[in-house]
Amino acid sequence: MTDATLMLSPDDTLASRLAAIRARMAAACARAGRPADDVTLLPVSKTFGVDLIREAAGLGLTRFGENKTQEIRQKAGPLADLGLQWVLIGHLQTNKAKEAARYAAEVQSLDRLELAEALQRRLDLEGRAIDALVQIKTSSEASKSGLAPAELPAFLRAVARDYPALRIKGLMTLAVNSEDPQAVRACFRQLRDLRDQVQGEGIANIDLRRLSMGMSGDFELAIEEGSTEIRVGSALFGARRYSA
Repeated sequence: MTDATLMLSPDDTLASRLAAIRARMAAACARAGRPADDVTLLPVSKTFGVDLIREAAGLGLTRFGENKTQEIRQKAGPLADLGLQWVLIGHLQTNKAKEAARYAAEVQSLDRLELAEALQRRLDLEGRAIDALVQIKTSSEASKSGLAPAELPAFLRAVARDYPALRIKGLMTLAVNSEDPQAVRACFRQLRDLRDQVQGEGIANIDLRRLSMGMSGDFELAIEEGSTEIRVGSALFGARRYSA
């Protein structure tokens, strides 16, 4: 597993970074006229080691986002005493459904029926059900995954009908990688508007109250556009160092 080592000054600690992020969250909520507790923080621990996650848990964080099922598996054992919840936020291949069904409390990257079927089959074997967010593609970048917005209503009806082990709780997106804040806002606004539109259709057994959008570089814009959960890694844990 790739790890990252942080060199923090005495004043630059995990606790101070967490406090700064929460202050920025509260300020963004205030600008949007929203209560500060409208938005939750999902710390993204991908590439960071178990010692740092244990320190974060000591600060009251209990849910952690990971991109890969194998990384969740590698961390879940050493941290089992903490009772953490692991949230899969990265693109999930169907051949990784077994590990996702075994270790993840939630999948935020559900984007196709083939994956829903694979997860349902494995969750049945595990005797579990998990929460899921549907990932929507709101930018034209080829590197971004997600369901086309127009396909969402039919997709939700199929999941509600055929895959009961997946409890749909909302939508997730990755905004365009752009220096233009209006282009970034447009992605977040599209997801919020899509949620409002589809929620009005009253699809049975579907709950779309949650909007997971916004990361370290754009979470304040996301909050101003209606995000209910931000996914923050480097702003909290520091720069990642990937192995060559």
